Amino acid sequence: MNATGEEVMRIVAARTLSGHENCFVGIGAPNAAANLARRVHNPGIVLIYESGTIGAKPDVLPLSIGDAELAETADSVVSIPEIFAYWLQAGRIDVGFLGAAQIDRFGRLNTTVIGPYDHPRVRLPGAGGAPDIAAAAREVVVMLRQRPETFVDALDFVTSVGKPSKVITDLGVLVPDPATFELTLTHVHPGVSVDQVRKATGWPLRVAAEVEETEPGTAEELGALRDLEERSARAHRTPPAAGGKR
Repeated sequence: MNATGEEVMRIVAARTLSGHENCFVGIGAPNAAANLARRVHNPGIVLIYESGTIGAKPDVLPLSIGDAELAETADSVVSIPEIFAYWLQAGRIDVGFLGAAQIDRFGRLNTTVIGPYDHPRVRLPGAGGAPDIAAAAREVVVMLRQRPETFVDALDFVTSVGKPSKVITDLGVLVPDPATFELTLTHVHPGVSVDQVRKATGWPLRVAAEVEETEPGTAEELGALRDLEERSARAHRTPPAAGGKR
C-alpha cells in the first residue's frame, strides 16, 4: 500500500508519541495522528482536549473539541480553567500537537489572520489554547502541509511562540538548529526530493548535512489510519482527509 504525503505526515507524528504518558491534542491532522498512536504505538496514552476531556478514546475522529464523542469516552471531564491551570500551565503535559495556517523559520505560528490584522484577507479561527500549548507543553510537535504560503518568511500575525521540537509536514521533517533555533530539514518522505521541499518553503531553507528518508508507513499503520479516517468519514458524511480508498 502506497501512502500519500498527508498519510505519512500523520504516521510519522503518531510515532513520536511512543513512550509518552499524555498528549494535548489539536483538531485536524494532529487529532488523527494522536488517535492513530493510541491504536498502534501507545495504547495507554492519555489524550487531553482543550474542552476539558481527559483520557478520551473516540471511536471516530471528533469534528471539534466540543464533540460529544470526547466527553462520552473520556476517563474524566473537568473545567477548561482546570485543564489549563492544573494540567498545561503546571507542566504536566508531555506533548502538545498543533497545526497552523502559517509558520516561520523559527517555528512561530499564526492561526489568527491572513493579511493585515485590521483588514485581513482571511480571518482564521484564532488562538484558542495554542499559545498556552506552545509555551507550556514539555514538547511541541507541529503538523501542517508544506507550501510557500504556509512556510512564510514573515508571519502576518504571531499567535504562538516558536518552540517546536519537530515540524512534520507532508514532505518531510524539520527540527530547530540547537544554536540558532532555525528550522532545518532532516528527513524527506519517500519519493520527495530536497529540492521539492526547498520550493515549498518561503525562505532559504536550511538543510542538514545528511538528509535521511523517512521510514515508510507499515501496513499496520496505514491500515489503521485509513480505517479510522474512513469510519470517521462515514460517521460525519465527509470525504477522508488523508487518502485511503477513493
